[in-house]
Amino acid sequence: MPPVAAVCRIGYYQLQQLRPLARRSFHVSSSILDYCNSLFYGITDGDGLMSRLQSVQNAAARLVSGARRYDRITPVLQELHWLPVRRPVDFKLACTLVYLSLSDMAPAYLAALTVSWSPTKVVVSSYADRCFAAAGPKLWNSFQAHLRQTDIDFELFKRLLKTIILFGC
Repeated sequence: MPPVAAVCRIGYYQLQQLRPLARRSFHVSSSILDYCNSLFYGITDGDGLMSRLQSVQNAAARLVSGARRYDRITPVLQELHWLPVRRPVDFKLACTLVYLSLSDMAPAYLAALTVSWSPTKVVVSSYADRCFAAAGPKLWNSFQAHLRQTDIDFELFKRLLKTIILFGC
């Protein structure tokens, strides 16, 4: 079974089990979607895999918030401070791994892979583009200059980055 199908199946099963408890203000975590989510880096929307994962998160948000099936989900996700499924992948790569590598707080093997990246030509996406040595610096360099400062506090960096990813400001 493909990993995305397994994650979706497990996610929906857990939501079904938690539905009676959610009415008693029980908060559902999205840990099944966060577990090893860096493996989802580079998945395109063409095959519908990200859409399937997003639908699991949307169902969890509706369960937690009490939103109806046809209510707009984006405001609900923002109210819960949940990043859309694709965003935590970028957040984890750029925030935790690249920031820590550049700040000399990550293992040496990761720091050695983190170098400045600038494309010299248009490259067709491949599995090599999904490795940390290519994806991490590419994401890091895509952030605004004020975010790429490694002298700011790590917790402040995470908050700023999450706000930008979540609200686009």
